[in-house]
Amino acid sequence: MFEKRRRGLPLPILAVLLVAGGAITAWHFYTRNPPAPPPAPVVTEEAREYIRNGGLKLDNVEMSAKESFAGNMLVEITGSIANAGSRSLKLVEVNCVFYDPFGQVIMRERVPIVGAKMGGLKPGEIKAFRLPFDTLPETWNQGMPQLVIAQIVFDE
Repeated sequence: MFEKRRRGLPLPILAVLLVAGGAITAWHFYTRNPPAPPPAPVVTEEAREYIRNGGLKLDNVEMSAKESFAGNMLVEITGSIANAGSRSLKLVEVNCVFYDPFGQVIMRERVPIVGAKMGGLKPGEIKAFRLPFDTLPETWNQGMPQLVIAQIVFDE
């Protein structure tokens, strides 16, 4: 005779609201506390010894600047790297450290100069490298950045 009428939201709408609420909560916690990036690899003692013994040499390092197709300044660091040691290298990365007029570090970028794209570096081999930068801060002192070996991976 009398129908019982349920109160509340229909089940499909309730399910959608619960899923959306869970997604918003997960997004909030993820963006608020993103996972920490993995630590950058460090130069091993073996790599330091290779450098100390003259195993790697940067040569003919020059800097030039020109306007890019996008209309901003493109700074290029070019040069060559020589493997004067006795081991083959799979990867060599350098930190390019840029300074402001007061000698303060304003940008540090880690870039490979030997790697998968360029191929390894065998003993006695010399390879050219080109490092383009198009997002340098306006406070850069326009000087050559400091190039510091950041990582060496030997080809086993």
